[in-house]
Amino acid sequence: MACFIVPATEAIASTIISAVTKKNPAVIKSADNGEVTFVNRLGRLNGMLWGGSALLAFEHLWHGEISPFAPFLTAAATPESTQIMLHEMATSGVAMAVVVTAAWAVTVAVEKMAHRHQESSEAEAGK
Repeated sequence: MACFIVPATEAIASTIISAVTKKNPAVIKSADNGEVTFVNRLGRLNGMLWGGSALLAFEHLWHGEISPFAPFLTAAATPESTQIMLHEMATSGVAMAVVVTAAWAVTVAVEKMAHRHQESSEAEAGK
């Protein structure tokens, strides 16, 4: 019904954070030596969240759960269906946002571990 709203809201928040950190380099220490920075990693999270939210919104539109007229979400037409919609947002929407963010965090951790492994291999090769 409206589960895509939760990851879309997270995408809005992370996009704002990304924009603020890009404009104010003092907020996050930036690396000019080709290293992947937090802002670049946050851009990856934004892409995952926006892409997933867009696909979910399209799916809901396809099934007629979104309309071009108010209240836009067909589940918001009656108080009973609104309660069901809010429950879906609290369960499915939050779960999807958490899973996407966790998947992003795993990719960041793996990337950092690979970078450390590469640095230690280069250091040992230089001895």
